Amino acid sequence: MRAGQGPWRKVGLALAAAAVMAAGTGGCIAMRPYAEVVATLPAESLIEVEGQRVHVVDRGAGEPLVLLHGFGASTLLWEPVLDELSALRRVVAIDLNGFGWTERPAAREAYTLAGQERLVLGVADALGLGRFDLAGHSYGGAIALFLASRHPERVRALVLADSAMPAYGTLRRRRRYASRALAGLYVRTIGLTEARVRAGLRAAYADDSKVTDELVRAYLERLRVEGVTDAFFGLTAPTGAPPDRIDLERLALPTLFVWGAEDELIPLADARATAARMPEAELVELPGCGHSPMEECPRAFVTAVRPFLERTAATGQRPRGPG
Repeated sequence: MRAGQGPWRKVGLALAAAAVMAAGTGGCIAMRPYAEVVATLPAESLIEVEGQRVHVVDRGAGEPLVLLHGFGASTLLWEPVLDELSALRRVVAIDLNGFGWTERPAAREAYTLAGQERLVLGVADALGLGRFDLAGHSYGGAIALFLASRHPERVRALVLADSAMPAYGTLRRRRRYASRALAGLYVRTIGLTEARVRAGLRAAYADDSKVTDELVRAYLERLRVEGVTDAFFGLTAPTGAPPDRIDLERLALPTLFVWGAEDELIPLADARATAARMPEAELVELPGCGHSPMEECPRAFVTAVRPFLERTAATGQRPRGPG
């Protein structure tokens, strides 16, 4: 055995064992055909972008606010706050490539930050949004920062909720998923089990009792969709590209950081350090909330973002500070 081969060989053996068990017990998770998904959705909730069907939730009126969910989530993440946000703005929540009710592309490029950016801008163009404010949670925050740094002419202001940095999309990729076959096997036998999704949600919540069976099922329903192997491989296999990074000091647009004080995935200290580097950033800390405050603490989340959104409601207006 060559030096350094051992850990990856063990991963391969573990997945091979999982395959044997799945074959013998019927344990390989079935994915829902996308045509079946489409048949259950309102026609207006699907936007065609370069031949791909993209699921959006479009509510309210006024200046547009685009919402981007985190890794493993979907527009479901924003549902607890959609009514109140859409009373303030026209809110457009998007299912990103690989998640929710959006059609899973086969091309690996769709699952890079540049690919996700192309999807978001394609939806914005299709809906005639022009300039918009952009809110992102976790991985969606990384996409929001990436897009805003490259297209300042499109983004007026940012809301970053427990946000990852743009490098996250590359740094989370693992050699163990470099094989498309092994990546597909993992996601069908381990990654999309109820136990794994429940554990992920509990890690994102400060109060585990809020992770209900209903919530776990809702997340799984939006992940177990045809094309999952393409998505998981595209999101997790190494690309050889260097991590995407931006110069935060040069990102001079109004930015609100909203952070769960009990976030164990991306600590509050990271938010404080990042906000201090950005010229027009402010930070609101939410006591008792974990990594997903819009789900776990929706009232506190809306209270935190409402003043910022009200200050940016008029076209072209920029916030001048609290109050």
